[in-house]
Amino acid sequence: MTDYNFNNIDVHELLPQQDPFVMIDRLVHCDTTSTTTRFTVREDNIFAEQGLLNGCALAENMAQTCAARLGFTNKYLLNRPIQLGFIGAIHGMVVNRCPRVGEILTTTIKVKEEIMGLTLVEATITTGGETIASGEMKIAVTDSEMK
Repeated sequence: MTDYNFNNIDVHELLPQQDPFVMIDRLVHCDTTSTTTRFTVREDNIFAEQGLLNGCALAENMAQTCAARLGFTNKYLLNRPIQLGFIGAIHGMVVNRCPRVGEILTTTIKVKEEIMGLTLVEATITTGGETIASGEMKIAVTDSEMK
């Protein structure tokens, strides 16, 4: 795989989601088996309540890390339009704690299996070296393209 300067990639070009629903700020790493993103929890986030980001946002952050992987692969490696996908299932998700406003989340997904438009990943969210959430997610990809 070619080396990419991920700092120059605008995640908005990789995701079907748009502000204020974007739950990742930056693509840090992407290869065939793993992807890592970063996200700073902001007070004005639609999922922030009383200084904390709720668990729904953590699941969405994991899913958008998967979407960033797919978007990067389509746009930069396959030279194809961005495809739409959706969460097919979440299994064994554990939220150890909700992150506070100002914390920087690092989310890593590792691909366990890919077959017939379905991708099974293990996802982990950390902040300051502490794992705050983890779980498995099944993502289904459609043939529809992002407009």
